[in-house]
Amino acid sequence: MISLKSLALLGAITISLLGSSHSALAQSRDITIDGDHGKLAGVLQTPSQQKNYPLVIIMHGFTANKEHALLTGLADALEKDGIASLRFDFNGHGKSEGRFQDMTVPNEIEDAKKVYAYAAKLPGVTSISFAGHSQGGVVASMTAGILGTQKVKSLALMAPAAVLREDAIRGILFGKQYDVINLPAAVDIFDGLKLGANYVKTAQQLPIYETAAQYQGPAYMLHGLHDTVVPYTYSLRYQRIYFNSEVKLLPQEDHGFTKDTAGAVKLVADYFHKQLKIISAPKNAL
Repeated sequence: MISLKSLALLGAITISLLGSSHSALAQSRDITIDGDHGKLAGVLQTPSQQKNYPLVIIMHGFTANKEHALLTGLADALEKDGIASLRFDFNGHGKSEGRFQDMTVPNEIEDAKKVYAYAAKLPGVTSISFAGHSQGGVVASMTAGILGTQKVKSLALMAPAAVLREDAIRGILFGKQYDVINLPAAVDIFDGLKLGANYVKTAQQLPIYETAAQYQGPAYMLHGLHDTVVPYTYSLRYQRIYFNSEVKLLPQEDHGFTKDTAGAVKLVADYFHKQLKIISAPKNAL
């Protein structure tokens, strides 16, 4: 089983290798949104020379942030296809306020709902879709269920970490064991990060699939067959609750899609292109 620290290092390596692909032509601006545990740092990226566009809210995974190469790559690909994106750091992550120790999946859902409310008020936005990686996939799916099919146009989940509920019940955190009977105030992870006891307690009770199933719009799950953090069977279970969905399983791919990040990005971007029926604006458009 790959360790959480190793996973984070893989993500950092991917960012350093692929972060330079971030498009210089994209119209990006830093934004701040009131979240559940303080201010959330975000990036709004919009297509050039285009007044109206659909928007995808992109959600990162556990201990990650909005600058993960998988997410910036997706934002770039969407922008080139005439689709806006808003990616942000959850509370206690990246440049957002709040302590990581106070982070829970329920308060990340509250963050996502506040980001949705912000995006819904932006001029030119014609629809809002969700994309999420790992724990961000769980948050995206549950938030879509809470908001409902009429408010979320489409959904893409990349290695959604629905295993987190079972892991919390068993007292396992990416291979590290802890005592769920005598739960400490915080569980040491690595590099000074501490996971709060409330994260574990709320995760044990999370109605992940029951909540997610309240959304019945188009859904797409992308998962690697060599994902040792979250088995691909959790994406197959999502497929069983979504009546309008498809799953793409990638041989040799891991949890962070580090083997072929660009290929994973293209698959998700192509899915949104199909669902949102976007034709890129001509270069000479006014």
